[in-house]
Amino acid sequence: MPKRILTGTVTSDANEQTVTVSVERRFKHPVMQKTIRKSKKYRAHDPQNSFKTGDQVRIQECAPVSKSKRWEVIVG
Repeated sequence: MPKRILTGTVTSDANEQTVTVSVERRFKHPVMQKTIRKSKKYRAHDPQNSFKTGDQVRIQECAPVSKSKRWEVIVG
């Protein structure tokens, strides 16, 4: 099964080797037909501490790195 890849914005880089990435998705409400924006935060592994707040990044699923980190930042 392929690993999921998501695109989002770094919202926090305060922790060592970890970034918090906010991923936004858009969908239409089933009844009202209004476009709704929902966001979810993921904690991702960043071994080189190379990404800063506001950067656009791609994250990919990986084996658990810690209690809350199940994603890693893809370079390039």
